[in-house]
Amino acid sequence: MKEQSTAENWEQYLAETPSVNFSSPEVKQFMTGIPCQDDPKQQAVAIYETVRDAFLYDPYHLDLRRESLKASVVAGKKRAWCVEKSLLACACFRAFGFPARLGFGIVKNHIGVEKLKTYLKRDEIVFHGYVEVWIDEKWSKCTPAFDPRICKLSGVPVLEWDGREDSLFQAYAGEKQFMEYLHFYGEFPDIPFELMHREMAAYYPDLFENPIDTKAFSFHFDPI
Repeated sequence: MKEQSTAENWEQYLAETPSVNFSSPEVKQFMTGIPCQDDPKQQAVAIYETVRDAFLYDPYHLDLRRESLKASVVAGKKRAWCVEKSLLACACFRAFGFPARLGFGIVKNHIGVEKLKTYLKRDEIVFHGYVEVWIDEKWSKCTPAFDPRICKLSGVPVLEWDGREDSLFQAYAGEKQFMEYLHFYGEFPDIPFELMHREMAAYYPDLFENPIDTKAFSFHFDPI
């Protein structure tokens, strides 16, 4: 791949950043719970499954602030949304020596989102996060957002990843449409805060104009 032709390109997908802060005590402590494997693909899968299952997926408390979107902050939580879980997974992959980058897109969830739509006032879930990992000379996408508990509540199978083929949200749950990808922003070495802020403000202007901070739902952001 042309983009992998220079050392600089490789380094940015292995580097520590203020958000992907894998040398922090919190991330190091979290990684003690990741089983060690001899096979690289099995190790990558172990990282993915540990992050996927360690947090209850929670899209009702969205914090876009730079001080909050750090792997070290996510590691100390019990609940996390897709960007947070992808961020921590990316940090763990890099700590284990896997080049990794953050991917973002727009999705439309067709099951169990009526409550969320009352806050977002849109069908689209903007800046959904996933991770892309370099294994066996190719990039592979994985989506550690939905833990087994939320999958059971939603009536969909747990999303597995084999460390090789892309593993994005299931399109169908049985015969019902589940998740639809509408747009891909691409992959980035770190969180593109300005782009995320701009896109979410365009889709969810009410959240930016009338911020909510309750037990049921909260939304925080840095003024840009």
